[in-house]
Amino acid sequence: MSAHDYIQANTDGRLHDAREPSLSVLNRGFLYGDAVYEVWRSYDGVVFAWQEHLDRLARSATALYFPTLAPASFWWSEITKTVQAYRKYTGLVGDLYIRLQITRGHGAIGLDPALASETSFVIVVKPVLVLTAAQMANGIKLSVARDLRRNIPEALNPAWKTGNYLNNILCLREALSRGADEVLITNLAGEITEAAVSNVAFVRDGEIVTPPLSAGMLEGITRHRMIASIAADIGVKVREDGVRPEDLGSMQECFLLSTNRDMQPVGAIDEHRYQVGPDTVTARLKQAFQAFAASYTEAHPELKL
Repeated sequence: MSAHDYIQANTDGRLHDAREPSLSVLNRGFLYGDAVYEVWRSYDGVVFAWQEHLDRLARSATALYFPTLAPASFWWSEITKTVQAYRKYTGLVGDLYIRLQITRGHGAIGLDPALASETSFVIVVKPVLVLTAAQMANGIKLSVARDLRRNIPEALNPAWKTGNYLNNILCLREALSRGADEVLITNLAGEITEAAVSNVAFVRDGEIVTPPLSAGMLEGITRHRMIASIAADIGVKVREDGVRPEDLGSMQECFLLSTNRDMQPVGAIDEHRYQVGPDTVTARLKQAFQAFAASYTEAHPELKL
C-alpha cells in the first residue's frame, strides 16, 4: 500500500491503521447508525472552519440526545495527535481530510439509548480529495433520483449530520446505475434538496439559485459561506428558492458545494447540459472561495497542524 492510500485512525485515543478492527460489534454506531460526525479539511496545513464544524457537531449531538460532548481543546488535541501519526507514517505534508465520528457507545443489544455506555469516538485522517483536470474542465454528471425521496425533517432531519446514510446511499446507487457520478434527491413535494454528500446550486440569468433549507437538507458550511459573502465578493446575487426537476432546463450552470470540494462544476443532469469553464460564474466563485480560504489560513495560525 502506498503512502497516499494509508488512512490513519484514532479510536478512543488509540492510534492505529484504519484497516485494523477497533470497535466492539456492540457499538451502537455500527449496529444502528447511532452516531454523529463532522469532516474538516486543511488549507496549507490550517484546519478550515474549525469552530463552524464543531458547532454543527454539537447541534447534531444535542438533537440525538447525546451527553455533553468533550470540549474543543480535547478534540483538537486528539486530531493533532492523529495528524502527527499520519505524517510520521507516510512522510506526506499535503492538505488533509479529517473526520471525527462520535457514537453513543456500546452495551447490550437493544434500541433503548439507556443501554449504551459512555460515548466513543473515531478520528480518521487521509489526503484531501483533489478534483481532476477532467472534472474541472467538463464537470461531473448528476441524475435525479426517481425511486426514493429525501427523508423528511419530521422523521429523520437531514440537518443532523448522523451516522445514518442509508437514504443517501440508496439514492446514489440509483444514479450510479444510470452512469451518473452523483445524485440529486428530491423531497416528498418534488423539490430538489441536495446531492448525496453535497449541497447544490444553479446559475440562471447571472443569478445563483439554491434550494432553501426548508426543502430539507444539511446546512452546509460552504453553502453558508457562499451566501454570506463569497457570491457578493464577485458581485453575484444569491436567491434561495425552490427548484424542481422541470426547472433544470432553464438553468445555465450547476455546481455542488461541500467542505472537501468547495465548488465543483456540474456538466450535466440527466439530459440537461450546463456551461463549464473559466468564464463561468462557477469558476469565479471557486476562485473567490479559494481566496477566502487563503485569507482564513493567514488569520488563523493557531489552527495549523
